[in-house]
Amino acid sequence: MSRVGKYPVALPQGVTAEVKNKTVAVKGKMGNLDLSIPDEVEVKVADGKVAVTMHQDTARARVLWGTTRNNINNMIKGVAEGFKKTLEIEGVGFKAAVQGKTLVLNIGFSHEVRYTPPEGITIKAEKPTVLSITGIDKQRVGQVAAEIRGFKKPEPYKGKGIKYEGERIRRKEGKKK
Repeated sequence: MSRVGKYPVALPQGVTAEVKNKTVAVKGKMGNLDLSIPDEVEVKVADGKVAVTMHQDTARARVLWGTTRNNINNMIKGVAEGFKKTLEIEGVGFKAAVQGKTLVLNIGFSHEVRYTPPEGITIKAEKPTVLSITGIDKQRVGQVAAEIRGFKKPEPYKGKGIKYEGERIRRKEGKKK
C-alpha cells in the first residue's frame, strides 16, 4: 500500500496555496487552479508546505489521502512550470497545422479533421508531423492528447497514425507468400 499522502508538498518560489471552504486554490506565474477537497481528508498550508491528513483511518480515506496529495502536487507543478505532451504523426502525406486556435489534421481521410482545444490548452505544430500540447492542468493536457491520438491510432503493420513521443508500436508481421 502506498503512503505517498504522508509527504508534504513544497511550494516553490512564486507559488501560493490557500485553503477555503473545502477548496484548495493554487496561484502561480502560469495561472490559477482550484481543487475540491473530499470530506475524508484535511489540507493545511504552513511553512511553505501543503500537508494532507486523514480524519479517520478508513479504506476510502487512505485512497483519497494519496490521491488528494498527488492532485495538489500536480496543481503546484502546473502553475509553476506547466505540462507538455508531444505527439508524432507517421505516414505518407499525414500532416498537421494550426489555424487560429483550431488544429487541422490531414491523416488519410477524405476530409480534414478539425479539433478545437478546450480553454487553457495550447496546441502548436512544431513541424508538420510533430504536435506539442501544453497547459497547466495535467489531466486536461493528457485528455486532449488522447483525443487527438484517437483520431488515427497507430496501426501495427506499418506504424502509420498518431503516437506519443517515444511510444513504441508493437509491429506485426505481414502476409506471407
